Amino acid sequence: MLKDPVLEHRAREISSELRCLVCQNQSIDDSDAPLAKDLRVIVRERLQKGDSDPAVLRYVVDRYGEFVLLRPVFALHTLLLWLTPILAVLLGAFGIWRLARRRPAAPVRTLSAAEQAEVAALLRRE
Repeated sequence: MLKDPVLEHRAREISSELRCLVCQNQSIDDSDAPLAKDLRVIVRERLQKGDSDPAVLRYVVDRYGEFVLLRPVFALHTLLLWLTPILAVLLGAFGIWRLARRRPAAPVRTLSAAEQAEVAALLRRE
């Protein structure tokens, strides 16, 4: 922990945006893994040297790759990552729509005159 509360707050904000490379589903701020601890130390060291928040993030990303970001950047090379959920929903809706259109409506069948007479006779008996 840093003695300066402003720097410590900035360090926590940055740490909450970085993925623990061991746990992968936690931020380095929430993880107890040794690598997460090392990353927290790096973040605090960079802040003490006077780096801005984006500069610290850029330093960590340059060192460990974009996978370290919990929220991937929206860029051309990550476009498929961002659009896949939307495409999946659209394809599913299209598939359901096509399936619904393909089913023929059940034909309405009327009774013949002989069948109507038979039903009437059965109803009179009761």
